[in-house]
Amino acid sequence: MAPGKPWVPPDRIEDLYQRTDGNQFVGINRPAAGPRYEAALERGAAALQLYSLATPNGWKVGILLEELAVEYDAHVINIGAGQQFSSGFVGATPNSKIPALVDREGPDGQPMAIMESAAIMIYLAEKLNCDEFYPTDPRLRYECLQWLFWQSAGQGPMTGNFGHFKVYAPDEQVEARNYGVARYGMEVQRLCSVLDRHLAGCGDFSGEANTSSPREFLVGDRYTIADMACFPWAYMLWRSGYNRPGQPDAKDFLGMDKYTHLKAWIDRIAARPAVQRGIRVCASSPKPWLDKEKSKL
Repeated sequence: MAPGKPWVPPDRIEDLYQRTDGNQFVGINRPAAGPRYEAALERGAAALQLYSLATPNGWKVGILLEELAVEYDAHVINIGAGQQFSSGFVGATPNSKIPALVDREGPDGQPMAIMESAAIMIYLAEKLNCDEFYPTDPRLRYECLQWLFWQSAGQGPMTGNFGHFKVYAPDEQVEARNYGVARYGMEVQRLCSVLDRHLAGCGDFSGEANTSSPREFLVGDRYTIADMACFPWAYMLWRSGYNRPGQPDAKDFLGMDKYTHLKAWIDRIAARPAVQRGIRVCASSPKPWLDKEKSKL
């Protein structure tokens, strides 16, 4: 395209699909939902059946289940091999995304499938009446929900998009990769700053710019599902998930060392035994960096 000439898309988006050839997920990316093959979900003896993979979204539910010390069975869904498109998994989550939970003893005594990690966390906390991790106090509960929605709508998708352009996009798409890494990398830095400022004591959800002493956790003075939900994506940036040979490590590339309160919070949560176990749940993965992470725990 000549310099200065405005970009005009083709008549149909399908004409652009071939330009994505070369990304790691081209074999499974399709513009339509639904099952691609017939296969029932595996089931264990426990009432709670988790179908997941040890990615940041999967870690959230694994961590909560381990913190709750509740009986459950965990089954690996290999998303690289397209197992999320089996008829059984699509029956549990029409969105074909991990994690999914099937409770064989649902609210009415009948099986119930839950999709979306934040919804699963709320479901488990309410089912088990867990005030420890999901406060009953209205103010604290709504603070907790705000961070859950913040994570689901912003932190997770933006960090994932940054990671895609940094390590998964086609090598030859240099300009597209530069734009994507800059666009989403800047937003990831802003979101890390949001967490860092909050943990530093800036703001208290009162509508005023109040300042207090540094916080150990996101909600009140307690560890909640808000911490469990936001931790994995922040932890991912300090570890090796987005590091590849020949590239700067993500934490150095983004300048993560400046977020001192965020780093202290990550270290505090990562030291919890249940968190270390939760990260290992459904960790049989085709992603080699997961094996490296397991060896560090």
